[in-house]
Amino acid sequence: MATSRWTLWGTVAAMRHARAEPQSCPTKQKLEHRHMYDNNGGTCVAVAGNDYCIVASSTRLSTGFSILSRDVSMVLKLSDKLMILSPGFQADAKTLHKVLQQRYIRYQFDHGRPMSVAACAQLLGNTLYYKRFFPYYTFNICAGLDEEGKGAVYSYDAIGSHERSGYAVQGSGKDLIQPVLDNQLKAASPLVLPPENWMSSLPLDQAVDLVRDAFVSAGERDIYTGDAVEIYIMTMEGTKREVLELKKD
Repeated sequence: MATSRWTLWGTVAAMRHARAEPQSCPTKQKLEHRHMYDNNGGTCVAVAGNDYCIVASSTRLSTGFSILSRDVSMVLKLSDKLMILSPGFQADAKTLHKVLQQRYIRYQFDHGRPMSVAACAQLLGNTLYYKRFFPYYTFNICAGLDEEGKGAVYSYDAIGSHERSGYAVQGSGKDLIQPVLDNQLKAASPLVLPPENWMSSLPLDQAVDLVRDAFVSAGERDIYTGDAVEIYIMTMEGTKREVLELKKD
């Protein structure tokens, strides 16, 4: 009986000691903290003209100093006159594109006509604002042709605030391309004089050459912009797609 009593007390003391000083299990691995967002890079540009709209996007998908893919499209083509560009976290971009594609189809079914670029711009803004507490980590541009056949470009922040402009740049190469477009497409005194209209004054061929040169220059200095750039040229006659090869390193 005495042996059993001492065994019981020893067991209780051991349990108290274990609760007071928990020991780590040698086989249990410590979980690493993972960020829920990642910036996969990429650069997108849109330029609006009097009778055209140009959108361009690089195709490199990166994380850190690694290239995940060299042929990834960041452009959602809703119609021949309406496109969405979304560099940034591509998991969020694909989810956002899927939501917009479904709502675009539903709009056509309900109203019996394609969605206008202004309506799509508002839809994208509302969608981003709805997710403002856990936002899509994407840098978006909505571009296309309006009812008069003129180019329309809308740029966004993370939670849906947007404005219409003659051109827009988003993504990792923005700091390199934005000054070039400001120099070539803005008014002589942009800080004093308001823009006369929302369209670029350049002819179509010159605007396309400007976009090409901007991407070639950015690809030389931004490691997240490279491999190739897909360019869509939207006019009332239709949409033309071309691919410009960039540096592969």
